[in-house]
Amino acid sequence: MFLDLNNYTPPPDPPAEPDRSPSLTPRQQKTLMVIVGFNIFLLFVAPIGGATVISALLELFG
Repeated sequence: MFLDLNNYTPPPDPPAEPDRSPSLTPRQQKTLMVIVGFNIFLLFVAPIGGATVISALLELFG
């Protein structure tokens, strides 16, 4: 029940690899912000436009 390792110590952990994910360029950041802003704008405008179209269809066929 005794394990003699003769002062064996495990090797040290290998150094962590650096993060290799590329960051966005300034142009890509600007494009991403424009897309996000446009989507937020549509989030508020689309329901109003959709309600207007439905109301117009109901008046047209009603």
